Amino acid sequence: MAPKINITNRKASFEYDIETRIEAGIVLTGTEIKSVRRSQASLEDSYCTFMNNELYVKALHIAEYSEGSYNNHLSKRDRKLLLHKVELRKLHNRVKEKGFTIIPTRLYINDKGYAKLEIGLARGKKLHDKRQDIKKREADREIQALRNKSHH
Repeated sequence: MAPKINITNRKASFEYDIETRIEAGIVLTGTEIKSVRRSQASLEDSYCTFMNNELYVKALHIAEYSEGSYNNHLSKRDRKLLLHKVELRKLHNRVKEKGFTIIPTRLYINDKGYAKLEIGLARGKKLHDKRQDIKKREADREIQALRNKSHH
């Protein structure tokens, strides 16, 4: 069995509060799926947007396939996401609300071999939220360090 492909968007949980996560199919070309299988993709700075009532992921970087010929793909082209109409409508309504955005959180290949994009309905964090997160992380680290010391 091929290694599990699991490309995550590390900045997502730092920059955003993710309210819900949804699995979406993603329409890829042959050279794109081959690059994804080699884990040559990046979700950084990518985001989702609605065009003609369909959801697309923009700025998702999938490296050109090294053995690809003239029909190689553009590394950052817009790619259509596949969701049920009900899910699309729910997301569309939430995005209309102030402060909500849809961001890709994870790109992976499922058990059937299909590429899936986990998207999150997210709200941007304010600067003070980020500071709070940093403080919490540092406090957790200190607690862990103290625990480790007391065990020795």
